[in-house]
Amino acid sequence: MKTLKPVLISALIAAALLSGCKKDDTEQVTIEFMHSSVEQERQAVISQLIARFNKENPQITVKQVPVEEDAYNTKVITLARSGALPEVIEVSHDYAKVMDKEQLIDRDAIKTVVGQVGENNFYDGVLRIVRTEDGSAYTGVPISAWLGGVWYRKSALKEAGIGEPKNWTELLNAARIMTHADDKKYGIALPTAESVMTEQTFSQFALSNGANVFNAAGEVTVNSPEMLASLNYYRDLAQYTMPSSNDVMEIKDAFMNGTTQMAFYSTYILPAFYKEGTPQDLGFVVPTEKSAAVYGMLTSLTITAGQSEAETKAAEKFIAFMEQPQNSADWVLMSPGAALPTTRQVVETASYKENPVIQAFGSLPSELIAQYPNVQVFGSVGEKNFTRMGDITGSAILSEMVNKTTVGKQPTDSALDNSQQRIVELMKQR
Repeated sequence: MKTLKPVLISALIAAALLSGCKKDDTEQVTIEFMHSSVEQERQAVISQLIARFNKENPQITVKQVPVEEDAYNTKVITLARSGALPEVIEVSHDYAKVMDKEQLIDRDAIKTVVGQVGENNFYDGVLRIVRTEDGSAYTGVPISAWLGGVWYRKSALKEAGIGEPKNWTELLNAARIMTHADDKKYGIALPTAESVMTEQTFSQFALSNGANVFNAAGEVTVNSPEMLASLNYYRDLAQYTMPSSNDVMEIKDAFMNGTTQMAFYSTYILPAFYKEGTPQDLGFVVPTEKSAAVYGMLTSLTITAGQSEAETKAAEKFIAFMEQPQNSADWVLMSPGAALPTTRQVVETASYKENPVIQAFGSLPSELIAQYPNVQVFGSVGEKNFTRMGDITGSAILSEMVNKTTVGKQPTDSALDNSQQRIVELMKQR
């Protein structure tokens, strides 16, 4: 599962960036593209895309800046402090909030590209996730996404006489029936570690129950009755997962080796399942309480602030090029099935339709894409995406709360009140 953990950036970074503007060059211009695809095969695809762009735009040179995912945010901070941020950066929607808060993003340039691509060309629900806090602009131009939910083996549930668990009660019952702890078989692989994955998974339950970290006025609402009910349910469901703290690798391993037949994971489970040779046996569901709530992580290409006019215009051209259907398909198919397209025309390209992984899963990729309108994330209320949510995720307050009440067996009400107080204090420091 790919996640980019948000970290705090000093407000001084923005000033350093603005002082690092380069001279305009009306003839030849060079821009940098920072991304997290360090694998050789992925860099080869990106090199081909850049070569294709350079052929159409010989006056623009694009240089790759591949950075390991674990070092990505630190690299952004370092480059911002020195006023040397690349013009184009691949960024997750949650980290884009942090960058926008520190005024590291050129909102006008991004809005220009979104307009060029066409707002109606993006799937419903996609642009809502990348809106700025005031709802007037975007933090990046979405190019791919992954979604999270419950994955299950159809054959295993059928053999146990269990239907697809479409709501909380059915999921809890299915996990109970499938649990045989004496044989080290568990009903569901559920994250319980102090990790981003745990916060992401818990958020699906909370948001499905009408609970959020903020209300529309920006007030902290963690200790609401709806959040308490969600935490109680998560604790109850955790009775049927593997003991101890479970994170990304434990979840994936348990599901792939048959320790459990249901698991909360992202679409990055699809490539592994494809290699196993039984893609048609994989099912996906989002158990709903009051409303459907799918966790989704959008990857965008963003344009940094403080660049020369020529560099900004070149960055706009490059991202608009990357958003063209075939080019976007090439990007998405670096991780077929795991990464989903965010614009409608991609699925009509021959390379997407004929990809063996996409074909192997039949209607599942289309079913996943159809979940975009149900994507909900903590800190997003209506058309508002509160940038302070990045600070909260970076503090790990919510994942610690889940860990303490599931693995640590602490009372949920006191853990919730403690998290409310910690977040209120954290907000006073921002």
